[in-house]
Formats: sequence, structure tokens, C-alpha cells
Amino acid sequence: MKNTERFSGRAEHYIKYRPHYPHAIITCLEQEACLTKDAVVADIGSGTGISCMPFLENGNTVFAVEPNTDMRDASERLLGGFPGFRAVAGTAEKTTLPDGSADLIVAAQAFHWFHGSAARSEFLRIGKPGACTVLMWNERDLQDELGKAYEALLQKYAVDYRETNHRNVGPAQLSAFFSPAVYRAHVFRNAQQLDLQGLKGRLLSASYAPQPGHALYAPMMSELEELFAQYAHGGMVKFMYTTRLYIGKLE
Repeated sequence: MKNTERFSGRAEHYIKYRPHYPHAIITCLEQEACLTKDAVVADIGSGTGISCMPFLENGNTVFAVEPNTDMRDASERLLGGFPGFRAVAGTAEKTTLPDGSADLIVAAQAFHWFHGSAARSEFLRIGKPGACTVLMWNERDLQDELGKAYEALLQKYAVDYRETNHRNVGPAQLSAFFSPAVYRAHVFRNAQQLDLQGLKGRLLSASYAPQPGHALYAPMMSELEELFAQYAHGGMVKFMYTTRLYIGKLE
């Protein structure tokens, strides 16, 4: 399966059950990436548009570049009411955006899918002089007891999880992408409350989660229900996240 097709059929779960980004990222980018309300943002691999929302709420024009039709259509339903929202059928390596069109280039929860050198060249092409690039992720907290148990479930049941896990992106990959510029890292705390339906949807929003009909689906869901029963309080579990931003100017 092509990477651009991996999220087909998962858009509704993604919209409902993926964590959003803390508003603190806007303040950080105002200080560190010269973000203003007039800035044009290119969100590459924008998915259902969750990562677009903080910028749209800030008053920015956002070009949401997403290759997957299901995800892009979902973003248009979710965000079409924002006057600054523009959905674009494109990839990180071929965005279709004009030369020098973006003040800020963002890739949220997506960089690990890109072909690094080709994406870098494309980001240089579409960025205005002095444009900043921001890579960001919401990472599940693996020190949290629920986080550790959920990670063990993924290791047991998720298809090609080890190969597609964004944690495979480390300092070497980041340095190679931003080089010769130096990138800056920022960390924020984030959290998400989920009932049982939400926890199931959160799992099924992932590209590596077996879908109904797969041999691993039923045992995976049964074990997820056991996990929920163990960690729920008042009918909810709390996922803890670390939101990581990496900011630099490509040269």
C-alpha cells in the first residue's frame, strides 16, 4: 500500500479522536518563527486539518496540502467555514503551490512519511525568503502507566508499527533535514480524555491498526477493552502527550 493511501477509511476516527495541539504553539511560533496573523501557512500532510486549526483560529491563510482524498475531503467538511482555509491535493515532494508562496511551512504528525531530500527541496521552493519550517508531533507519554500499556498493545497487534512509528525520526534525521541551519526544539504538555468508544476510535485512526475483518482485529479490541477497564476513572481514560516542535530555516 502506498503511504498516501494508508489513511483511507480512517478520516472520521481521525477527526473525532486524535489529539489537538495546545494553543501555546502559536505563542511559541510568534516568538521563534516570526508568525503573524498575516502570515501564509503551508501545512504539508495536513490530514483532516487538526494541525490547521490553531493557525486558522489565529487568522492565518492556510494551504492544507494533503494527498489522501478521504482525509482532504474531511478537512474541507471540518474547516470549510474558515475564510483562510485552502485545501490542496498535493504531496510533500510536489505540493503544487507557487514558488515563494509560504511564510511558514508546517508538517504535523507527517514528516516521517516524507522522502526527506525531495521534501526539503520542495519546502525551499515554496518558502518565501526567510521562511521558517516547523516539524511537530503529539507523542504519547510512554512514562505514563496507560501510555506504557497502550504501547505494549501496539507492539503486539499493530501491523508494521515498528517501521512506520514516527519515533524513528531522531536527531540524525532532523539534523540532516535542517542542515546546515541549526534547528530549535520546544516541548509542551498535552492531554486527551477518552471514553471507551473514543479509545477504540483513537486506535483505529492509526494507519497501522488492523481494521475490521483482519485476523488481529477482534483480539486487539478485546485487549483494548481490558486496558480501558483497568485504567478508566469515571468512565474515562486520560492520554498524556508531549507536543514537540522543531523549528528552523532551510538553506
